[in-house]
Amino acid sequence: MGGKQLSHVLIIQTAFIGDVILMTPLLENLRKISLDTPIDVLINQSNASLLKGHPHIRELLLWNKKEQKYRNLLRLLRKIRDKKYDTIINCHRFFSTGLLTTFSGAGQKIGFDRSSLSRWLDVKVPHRLRGAQHEVDRNLALLKALLPHETSQLERRPQLYPSETDRNWVVSYQSEEYICLAPTSVWFTKQFPPERWAKLIRELPFSGKIYLLGAPTDRDACERIKQQSERTSVENLAGKLSLLQSAALMEKAVLNYVNDSAPLHLASATNAPVCAVFCSTIPEFGFTPLSDFSELVDVGNSLDCRPCGAHGHRACPQQHFRCAYDIEISRLVEVFHKTALLP
Repeated sequence: MGGKQLSHVLIIQTAFIGDVILMTPLLENLRKISLDTPIDVLINQSNASLLKGHPHIRELLLWNKKEQKYRNLLRLLRKIRDKKYDTIINCHRFFSTGLLTTFSGAGQKIGFDRSSLSRWLDVKVPHRLRGAQHEVDRNLALLKALLPHETSQLERRPQLYPSETDRNWVVSYQSEEYICLAPTSVWFTKQFPPERWAKLIRELPFSGKIYLLGAPTDRDACERIKQQSERTSVENLAGKLSLLQSAALMEKAVLNYVNDSAPLHLASATNAPVCAVFCSTIPEFGFTPLSDFSELVDVGNSLDCRPCGAHGHRACPQQHFRCAYDIEISRLVEVFHKTALLP
């Protein structure tokens, strides 16, 4: 790739951690195509550590949503207008970033046709949640719209950049073989039940360490799983590692068990072996793992109520949560056995 030059680009993605990770192939490919273009990225301030030290980002713009949300949004708008971007690529589809894009003063504004204020975009790209398209490919379609004559094959795998310090931080956990398990999610119906995770840990024929990963707010939930598992080899690391440190640890695991949640995409970004459990959401939404070794486990098409929503719910709308409880633990153990075939 190479040759095409743009003067100044801003990429916007202020949604969840996983959404930011799945935006990174767009960033990687844009850098390869347009080698010297200054690229800025706007994300939610709470996700700032994810792109810390990223080699392809000139400036990381942060939106503080937790304090004075809309005042900070207006401050951002003024900053964006002052920078006089040549191009804005908006991967987000909601009103706040639609407002920033519309009034940015950018020469070219690119986004999805289902975005808020999309009528003011210069280029609109179709966005369909269900179908054969992965979220990465939906984002890369924005780049193809920007550079329609670029014929080189685009890299689809997300990419993060843990620092040497991040990697050194987790070295002490890597002295023997280990499995990582990230049992939580923002949404209850995206989480495989804690007692089922504990049962999996009890039944895994694995003698190495099992690390439980999560945010500080997940520490108590992980501790309960640890206690229920009744195995001394389980260690609760929730709240002890940053996102990039977690990614560095997952990279060398024998296997990573995850929900349809952010750790799934951390695994993709480090090409870590992963088993993803889908409960209320479905793989057809386009958020499946992209690691070379990727296994999906769900109940298939056996429930008429699934999917019950695009993101998940705080409780099962049908009050039975069969999309989780009908998954047999033996299927998760079977994925572990497949790792023996890995080189």
